[in-house]
Amino acid sequence: MPDNQLGEFLRARRAGLRPRDVGMPDHGVRRVTGLRREEVAVLAGVNADYYTRLEQGRERHPSAQVLDALSRALRLDSDACAHLHQLAGTAPSVPLTPTAPDHIGPALRQLLDGYPGAPAFVMNRALDILAANALARALYSPFESADNLARMVFLDPAGRRFHTRWGYTAQTVVAHLRQAAGIEPDNPRLRSLVRDLTEHSADFTRLWNTHAVRGKTLDAKDFLHPDVGPLTLTYQAFDVREAPGQQLVVYQAEPATHSAQALTLLGTLHATAQWC
Repeated sequence: MPDNQLGEFLRARRAGLRPRDVGMPDHGVRRVTGLRREEVAVLAGVNADYYTRLEQGRERHPSAQVLDALSRALRLDSDACAHLHQLAGTAPSVPLTPTAPDHIGPALRQLLDGYPGAPAFVMNRALDILAANALARALYSPFESADNLARMVFLDPAGRRFHTRWGYTAQTVVAHLRQAAGIEPDNPRLRSLVRDLTEHSADFTRLWNTHAVRGKTLDAKDFLHPDVGPLTLTYQAFDVREAPGQQLVVYQAEPATHSAQALTLLGTLHATAQWC
């Protein structure tokens, strides 16, 4: 059966909306979860039969205008809207260099080490950690292997203790992978990771099937580190221009807070351990 990622995405996002979310009346018992196909078609101003063909994979070439209308009808944010266009083939593909998934340049590695007071690391679209500075390695030291953010969240026992808002973290990790799958649907590393996570984590499978999409830009995270206690850190993610698909992620603590003191202590403890 032909792949129908576009239809699966539309069905999942339709199922995630209730009539009152879009200003429609909700009368009585509904036989479907979320909106009906006809309701989405009305909201988007498209023919109901045409929308049904989109979901079923019998129509695979909607115009950009139709996709924009569906984005508005389904209340998609900018990340999800871009993902929808990519699934339909109306967004330009992102060029990749052969070494982008696995290697970082010497200048970028030097930049990582130039943040001694901030955990910093480089990752690819599959959330593999390609390189990290000393403080990032100290931050993620509770994990058996700090190699992939998704595996750390869903498959490492330390994940639920370390991420005090585990549910929120899990949602954002899956939404990031879903966005990556839209950009690089044939990426073998990404396919292998999703297959592994689906096989071993029911939580991942449930979240993956929601088709939520989100890019990594700016956010706050709460951690519980066994050596220094609770930490609240914000992060920013920067695209690596020389290697499309890679991102530099830098964590920071608010100055003069417990988290800032704990982060400094973590760096000291890690440095001392290296010399012992």
